[in-house]
Amino acid sequence: MLVLTRRPHQQIMLGDDITINIVEVNGDNVRIAIDAPRDVKIFRGEIYKAIKDENLSAAAPAAGIDLSQALPKLAD
Repeated sequence: MLVLTRRPHQQIMLGDDITINIVEVNGDNVRIAIDAPRDVKIFRGEIYKAIKDENLSAAAPAAGIDLSQALPKLAD
């Protein structure tokens, strides 16, 4: 993990096309602005975790369902 110290109005570059700007530091809060291509998805960490957990939950089979019996029925 890379740890950097930045001050307001300084930047961090990720590759050639993503820029993270430090907008403001106020106590424990840091405001940042991210400039990235539209196809780059940007999420806050807690939102990303919630999406990931929901996707895993949706992909998991429901408890008590025996899927081994479903496959032969689909072949009929």
